[in-house]
Amino acid sequence: MTRQGVDLDPQGRCAHYRSPRDIALNRCGTCGDYFACHRCHDELTDHVFGRVDKRDPEAVECGICGHRMGYNEYSTAPGCAGCGHEFNPGCAAHAHLYWA
Repeated sequence: MTRQGVDLDPQGRCAHYRSPRDIALNRCGTCGDYFACHRCHDELTDHVFGRVDKRDPEAVECGICGHRMGYNEYSTAPGCAGCGHEFNPGCAAHAHLYWA
């Protein structure tokens, strides 16, 4: 599993989402790689982003520390359990793209 994104920085920010809190990478259920965002996935692959089951314990990776977590941990905490860095609360608007 690799990290991917358009103009990806070391913390997982991409050309589309670059705020200090845009550090969560979502795993594609089809290829298994972690992507900075759905738009990056669409630009870099030739398949549809496979949504991940909410019970998958490694569906999201923190771009700061690499901690992997499932939907419940990611969606209820203000930040990463591994390093405490805050996530972008605006990402909740895209949940339908990432979670089955």
